[in-house]
Amino acid sequence: MAEVVIVSACLVGLCTRYDGRSALREGLMEEIGGIPIPLCPEQMGGLPTPRPCAEIEDGDGRDVIEHRARVVDREGRDVTENLLRGAEAVVKVARFLGVRRAFMKEKSPSCGVTRICRNNSEVPGSGVTTAVLRKEGIEVRGLD
Repeated sequence: MAEVVIVSACLVGLCTRYDGRSALREGLMEEIGGIPIPLCPEQMGGLPTPRPCAEIEDGDGRDVIEHRARVVDREGRDVTENLLRGAEAVVKVARFLGVRRAFMKEKSPSCGVTRICRNNSEVPGSGVTTAVLRKEGIEVRGLD
């Protein structure tokens, strides 16, 4: 039986990004080598699409889950709880399906694996969902 993996929904062509577009990754199915379960943590956390771009202030996803940082959108709204709620929803799906690997969209405040955006620049760090998945022991790979 093929392995089930979580994939950022935008990477499979779903229009779930903050700007209402996708980030379709050509050849993704061959690259992941499993059955993809496309999920968008930000939508699962209750945010609409499209939505204002959001960034983690001072730190990364690990700091957010430890309550040392917050996530704020471009309109100044604190969306930290939405991202935490979405990350927990993704982890529940992962537990239910026995997922061991995830492929997430780089530069996202939710899904970034090695890079997130802050002040219109890329900075090293992980997103909130990636931090929660890693805490759960799930291997996470970042894709652009």
